[in-house]
Amino acid sequence: MAAPQNKHRYTDIQAFRGGKAELGDLDLSDFHLVFRFPPSSEINSNPAVKKKVKQVWFAFHIISQCTLRQIPPGLGIPSSIRIQFRDFTYVSFNFEDDKQARDAWEWIRFRTCKLDRVDKLLAFNYSPPQGSPEYNINGWDLYDARAEFRRQGISEKLADLGWRVTAINKDYSFSPTYPAFLVVPSKISDNTLKYAATFRSRARIPTLSYIHPVNSCTITRSSQPFVGLRMKRSIQDERLVGACFSASMDFLDNPSAAAVDQSPSSSHVDLSSDSADANLSVSETERMEDELIADTTALYDEKTGKRLIYGAQQNNLIVDARPAINSYAMQAIGMGSENMDYYRFAKKVFLNIDNIHVMRDSLDKVISALKDSDVSPFPPNRELLAKSKWLKHITGILDGSAIIARQVGIQHSHVLIHCSDGWDRTSQLSALAQLMLDPYYRTLEGFMVLVEKDWLSFGHMFQLRSGYLSHETWFPVDTDGLAGTAVRPGDSDGRNDAMESALKSARRFWAKNKSVDSNKLSGDDPSATDDDKQEPEAEPTPAEGQATKLKDVSPVFHQFLDATYQLLRQHPTRFEFNERFLRRLLYHVYSCQYGTFLLNNERQRHEAKLAERTRSAWAYFLSRRPEFTNDKYEATIDDHIKGRERLIFPRLGEVRWWHQLFNRTDDEMNGALIASAATAERVAAYQHSLQTSSDLSDGPGFGSESHSSQAESEFKRSTSPSHSPRPPSLSPSKSVIVGVESAHAALTPGPRSPPPLNRSASTGEVPGALAALQDKIAGLSIGKNMLAGGAAASSAIASLIPDAGIRREEGNKNGLTDKGSGEQEMKSMD
Repeated sequence: MAAPQNKHRYTDIQAFRGGKAELGDLDLSDFHLVFRFPPSSEINSNPAVKKKVKQVWFAFHIISQCTLRQIPPGLGIPSSIRIQFRDFTYVSFNFEDDKQARDAWEWIRFRTCKLDRVDKLLAFNYSPPQGSPEYNINGWDLYDARAEFRRQGISEKLADLGWRVTAINKDYSFSPTYPAFLVVPSKISDNTLKYAATFRSRARIPTLSYIHPVNSCTITRSSQPFVGLRMKRSIQDERLVGACFSASMDFLDNPSAAAVDQSPSSSHVDLSSDSADANLSVSETERMEDELIADTTALYDEKTGKRLIYGAQQNNLIVDARPAINSYAMQAIGMGSENMDYYRFAKKVFLNIDNIHVMRDSLDKVISALKDSDVSPFPPNRELLAKSKWLKHITGILDGSAIIARQVGIQHSHVLIHCSDGWDRTSQLSALAQLMLDPYYRTLEGFMVLVEKDWLSFGHMFQLRSGYLSHETWFPVDTDGLAGTAVRPGDSDGRNDAMESALKSARRFWAKNKSVDSNKLSGDDPSATDDDKQEPEAEPTPAEGQATKLKDVSPVFHQFLDATYQLLRQHPTRFEFNERFLRRLLYHVYSCQYGTFLLNNERQRHEAKLAERTRSAWAYFLSRRPEFTNDKYEATIDDHIKGRERLIFPRLGEVRWWHQLFNRTDDEMNGALIASAATAERVAAYQHSLQTSSDLSDGPGFGSESHSSQAESEFKRSTSPSHSPRPPSLSPSKSVIVGVESAHAALTPGPRSPPPLNRSASTGEVPGALAALQDKIAGLSIGKNMLAGGAAASSAIASLIPDAGIRREEGNKNGLTDKGSGEQEMKSMD
């Protein structure tokens, strides 16, 4: 990349990263920070060094914190700027001149948090070099909603699958945060949609996101309903949700009989009927699953006496991503969750995924564990990493997504997802479930289409969640470098010179007198004057709706990429793209180099004409395809071969830190987790062997009491519903589901037998023998942060799995949970 224009250059600046120092020159342009080393002074004295010059670029807008550390002159300690970047790079620049440090800090601050409009960002000033591969690719053409739903089988020219394209939002007047292209059930008219919109937050009605190509089951999404304390209902919303759950089956049963706005029939359809078998194609995997279940002990419905066939009874779900208590709290302000007395064709589950504020605090703790990465070569604080519960949150999101994917891909059921407004947790769950279901989304272009569809088009607020215009509090001043006292912008640091104080006093005096004179003329009371409001603003302020609000910033999309990384790490041959692709994608979400992720929804991007005024981030990736291609990728899909099946699911016990993103080694981030998990497995295996030996020595025939007890145990196991034959790929595990509401049977019938005392490492719990051993090791006080053993390691493992057991809920009686360009990456300065 060419040298930046309109720049400030500071020579012989010492940069620290990872405890290593490099001497070089620092260039500041309008959009970038560029560090070149060795410095020009060394090059001038030794021209041979010129060939070894390296440079590192950073876009200003990936800065998450920039601290000015001023040292009083004469102490012999240089002033510095410590910068934390959102790609988790940490760099400190030392200046011999205190004034230079202040000037550089002010330069960066003015070009980040002092911008008043989005169109002053880098994206509106960036263009790749003419003739370059990126220049010749128009990334804005990658996603076409009509083409994507045509791929799924929804089109005016294709056979009716029970869904239609509506133009009700073509001008974004129906729902401003929804895309213009919406797919709804064929038998629901636009007039019904208008009535249903009044019952959903921001008119975000249930609409189609994905239809499975094999069984035509669907993933739909919406926002929360306006239920309130009086448990209000909407007939039109009930019809719409019911139609979403029965649209495909209505077509399969009688394609010509679907009259507009008829009350939808129950979604509990017997897929084993002749009418269904004649039209429904089933993959070999599902056929084998049905045969496997058919060969086992037959199960019968208690009410009807009809034999239950696995996959033939739909368990349509309404998935509320929030904790149940949060949903009930929303009823106080007129919102809430569906009253299942009126949605008898489905069950409802709460996934207990925390809100944006909890997730933001979690990431802040992770950053605290890494905050000294510029000046320290030591590993991160593993105790803080465990306390952040970051891995627990990622595990919960993956678990909830897997539940949705299983319902659609294995249980042959429909799912409606929502949280509060339906653009944060809903996007996470919907996109991850589709990633597990559809191999197309695991290709490079397919993943881009998935992000465009479920994140950008459906209105995830990237600008609000990312804070592109930065914030004053991200630029603190450490006025006493030795004592470490930080002063936020706007606070008094006790070092303002007399002239500045005098000017401020004069402005307040002038404003007050001017307002008093004005009030005298108008007859108003001069005592109502507000000095602060009368003082003129010296700096530009962001336009309305574009300013960064700290309470709205949250790493929602970051979590989605982290969860995708977990799937990629666990299934390395199933993804066309590699880990670096995910890392660079997160970088460009914050870099503001491209217009793809600017603003908050499709309507705003359309009105701002971003496709005409900016470049798309997808062109960057497509022009560098070899850099982001996974060399282990196997494109062949064959359900008969292990490792090549269509569906993939996460192994929740193997969730690990994305150490590459945090610029750390696997051992630094995951060493304690891996060691503790391995030890726990060995202890569990040893205890299991002891138990097996004990069972052999006390087997049948050694006593009538023992024999009777064993027979009783066998009888209980054979009669307990919890020991009914389970379908393949549905191994018992902890789940994020904390509540199930249904007008009929619960999602998981019968009581669950208690877990065994010896738990595997995947449960996140350490057996007692290991815990005692760790307590003794911890008592030795060996390198708390270096070894991260004992309780810290146990806490790290425990953070992997959310504390959530499955709990049933009938109707609405219960609901509480049991437990509660920057194109060049930062390279090594070796």
